[in-house]
Amino acid sequence: MMELNLTRVDYVQVGVTSQKTMKLLPAHSKKDPTQKIAVADHSGVLQCFNMKKGNPVHAFKTLPGPLKVTQLELGGPPGGIREKVFVAMGPEVRGFNKKGKQFLGFDTNLTESIKCLHVDGADLFIAGNYIYNHYRDCKDMNYFLSSDKINDLICLPLNRTPEVTPVLACQDRVLRILKDSELLYEVEVPGPPTTLCLFGNDGGDEGEEVLYGTSDGRVGLVQISRLSPSHRWELPNEKRNGGVLALDNYDITGDGILDLIVGRDDGLVEIYGYDETEEPMLKYSNACSESVTSVQGGQVASAGYDEVVCATYAGWVLGLTTEEQHKEAGPGNEVKISQDVQNKMIHLRQELEEIQQKVMKEREKYQYTAQNKKAISAVPHFHINDKYVLNREDASYTLSLELQMAIDNVLLQSDVPIDLLDVDKNSAVVSYSAVDPEQGNFLLATYRCQANTTRLELKIRSIEGQYGTIQAYVTPRLQPKTCQIKQYYIKPLSLHQRTHIFDENRPHNSLKLTGQFSLAEVHSWVSFCIPELPDRTPAGDTVSFNFVSTFLDTQLSCTYRKGEAVFKSDNISTISILKDVLTKEATKKKIRLDITYDINEESIPHTLSLIHPKLEYQLLLAKKVQLIEALKELQVHESDVSFMSPEYQQILQDTDKLQQEYKRQPCHLERLYGMITDLFIDKFKFKGQNVKSKVPLLLEVLDNYDLEALLIFFNTCE
Repeated sequence: MMELNLTRVDYVQVGVTSQKTMKLLPAHSKKDPTQKIAVADHSGVLQCFNMKKGNPVHAFKTLPGPLKVTQLELGGPPGGIREKVFVAMGPEVRGFNKKGKQFLGFDTNLTESIKCLHVDGADLFIAGNYIYNHYRDCKDMNYFLSSDKINDLICLPLNRTPEVTPVLACQDRVLRILKDSELLYEVEVPGPPTTLCLFGNDGGDEGEEVLYGTSDGRVGLVQISRLSPSHRWELPNEKRNGGVLALDNYDITGDGILDLIVGRDDGLVEIYGYDETEEPMLKYSNACSESVTSVQGGQVASAGYDEVVCATYAGWVLGLTTEEQHKEAGPGNEVKISQDVQNKMIHLRQELEEIQQKVMKEREKYQYTAQNKKAISAVPHFHINDKYVLNREDASYTLSLELQMAIDNVLLQSDVPIDLLDVDKNSAVVSYSAVDPEQGNFLLATYRCQANTTRLELKIRSIEGQYGTIQAYVTPRLQPKTCQIKQYYIKPLSLHQRTHIFDENRPHNSLKLTGQFSLAEVHSWVSFCIPELPDRTPAGDTVSFNFVSTFLDTQLSCTYRKGEAVFKSDNISTISILKDVLTKEATKKKIRLDITYDINEESIPHTLSLIHPKLEYQLLLAKKVQLIEALKELQVHESDVSFMSPEYQQILQDTDKLQQEYKRQPCHLERLYGMITDLFIDKFKFKGQNVKSKVPLLLEVLDNYDLEALLIFFNTCE
């Protein structure tokens, strides 16, 4: 396997781009294997160009429009050359040939904008937030209403499969496989799928294999057969990299096997090769400074040199090329600059002078208007690309904010207690201001960004049962100074995420609510309490959802219909939080609720046994960190530390790792103590007893932690 050595080359900058809005057109001929780039942006401009001597030469460029381009796809006859460009703009699909002539303008008359687009021959597949439509020759064929948001769609190749098989990637962690207008079956995947791609660009051996990428950074391969799915492999996200936005297959390593190219929202571009077991192995990675919205392999700048072409959120179209860009010379050697490079240097100098002249004119114009009393100040508008995602690995939220221009500072304000965790990728300087929790202000933090930072990533951990709002005040480096506010909700059960599995064998507590409420009302109450629920009320008379706690792995089942709601959980604190919040919401609407609950005593030791390994690990980590200073002092005085026990020697070896882990998890021990305290109070609350006076005794037991002693305390403290 050849060693990959790729060099970044910037081609052009367009406007802000959405996901999957850049493609490479097929090469004209074997004599000229270089490919054209088609890219579309938020200003509605579609442009197609190729590179000649390092400069873009446009084949065509459309005029700006009022609607942004949300997706770009290539189309052609089934199994033939795909060289027609299709773009989705609002509710409309437009088609252009390779010379830029528009041959299709199809208004779907959908009530929502098109988010996803797939073209295969005369078949057009589109999806909005919840609605999927299939058209053939622009005539409506099939329709499907999804129960959760659709993030992407694809169809198995029509020339290789007997039936039309669309695949929808939905926010509730499932791929929905359709047959005509009906749901055939669902495939559960480990995270909310954000992008889909045919394996090997043609669906693999039988045309049934689909690659998916998730918002929590995982990549997997699933085989979609007519009867049931089969999971082939899954790449975990152990390094906690960004969510996957783009996938492609291209042989960049030159071994005759297509490699997997992955583009992520933290700017990482990865190339995976396949080993003998057909499992992907990381061969190369490159960090861009902004989200990578599209990736594709091909030959663009020079014939015979493969490259990975990427489009970023801020509009940069760049190549990671195998062509050597630097020429080295030894001492005393003359480096001859070719005529092409000399011309390019002259052209760049002229361009730089023109830009400097423009800046001078605009500066003079701004100074004049600033002093003019009749001039009206216009606030510059800017778009924020933000994501607020729950990570299962460390039970924290990742908040990422991205702008097209540089960020000056971000002020974070919260009316609920939260912890800000360290992020390795974050180079911003953070400062905390004094706050008064009595006035409902628990956090005020300012992140001052370094020059040219366009993306900021924060990690937040919340406490279940405490809910409110986080506000981010984002100020870019613009004149006049302007700021945008973004709001993010911390829900009462903020650390729960959707799952499709529920273990009935666990000891469960149940809560039943009955009253004069509609399905829409109870759904709005439940979605107020728990994240990852669709905004729309699901279809049907009865609705069921399952959740798992990312912190403790306890589970929750919600089943509700008009006039009745039933909740089951193996954690009594989850039931207590739901009871308090739901009754509060019903009281606001002046709806009377009848509440019945069934508490299972076996659930208490079960939950404590789930907390036990986490608490034991954190106590041991805290103990090791406390010993580090003393052991280091001994190491200074003693040249040979072989007399120390192996355990102490290991602590000295792992000093940096232990301190880093302890720093990364602030207040982790206090959080676990808080959960045990809540469990203790909630157990007796359902019995009508107030045991808050006995909390100091519980903390004494926790200081000398032993699971058996803790269980005895819970059982004897009647």
